Amino acid sequence: QVQLVESGGGLVQPGGSLRLSCAASGRTFSSYTMGWFRQAPGKEREFVGFINWSNTQTYYADSMKGRFTISRDNAKNTWYLQMNSLKPEDTAVYYCAAARRPTEVWSEYAYWGQGTQVTVSS
Repeated sequence: QVQLVESGGGLVQPGGSLRLSCAASGRTFSSYTMGWFRQAPGKEREFVGFINWSNTQTYYADSMKGRFTISRDNAKNTWYLQMNSLKPEDTAVYYCAAARRPTEVWSEYAYWGQGTQVTVSS
């Protein structure tokens, strides 16, 4: 059974940092693009960024550029989302996902985690 499990979410003050992890099991994702998405209450799912299978390409939504960094450790079947300079508008449930190719389109991601809540508030 394939599972993606996010961890590392929580409550952080504006300007703070969090690092989310996504651990995969049930198969290896070393050839997959790994992405992150988020969804705030009452809003549509939003693309955050992705990293390709070989760690040679990352891509971020404009509002995350310069603040968020995605990395991966294929040996551990795990990837990460480092979030710095967090803002209240970053509050959302964050999801990791796996796709066959680099894409911003959520429907092209075949595997999804259950999500982890990130709340940015003072």
